[in-house]
Amino acid sequence: MGSERRILRCTIYSRKSSEHGLEQDFNSLHAQRESAEAYIKSQAHEGWKLVRTRYDDGGLSGGTMERPARPGGSRSCP
Repeated sequence: MGSERRILRCTIYSRKSSEHGLEQDFNSLHAQRESAEAYIKSQAHEGWKLVRTRYDDGGLSGGTMERPARPGGSRSCP
């Protein structure tokens, strides 16, 4: 019986609570994505695979549960 590794598809959701700095070539959303991509890559031996679709919410306060870019919208992640 061969050992099968389960593939875990990973998405990255990044959010910045203000629009300040979003116009820069490299901003907080980029930094969050780079960090998350590096972590997912470090877990490749566990079967983690990055889903390339981007989910970024720039300029949205943490005081609201509205997350237009997040998979599933405002619903809780399963």
